[in-house]
Amino acid sequence: MTDARPVLVVDFGAQYAQLIARRVREARIYSEVVPSTMSAKEMLAKNPLAIVLSGGPSSVYAEGAPQVDAALFDANLPMFGICYGFQAMAATLGGTVAQTGLS
Repeated sequence: MTDARPVLVVDFGAQYAQLIARRVREARIYSEVVPSTMSAKEMLAKNPLAIVLSGGPSSVYAEGAPQVDAALFDANLPMFGICYGFQAMAATLGGTVAQTGLS
């Protein structure tokens, strides 16, 4: 166990969550990959420096799609969403996610 505050990479099922964590570590910052099913309370107990919401195969509007616990945003931590992670962040904060119609 380390005393370093981690950057948490929340894994929503994309194959690149490990790659994101590795890139963070290459910047000499401790990181951990955590499942999207982990509660906000458990994540915040790790005292993270920041949280990265990774991508995933779901649509935020699909039944049973993973959600982001709004309590994470109350912690005033830097957060970065990638692909699905950004869509989940927008939806949790009251935004709308829609297709542009462009291909």
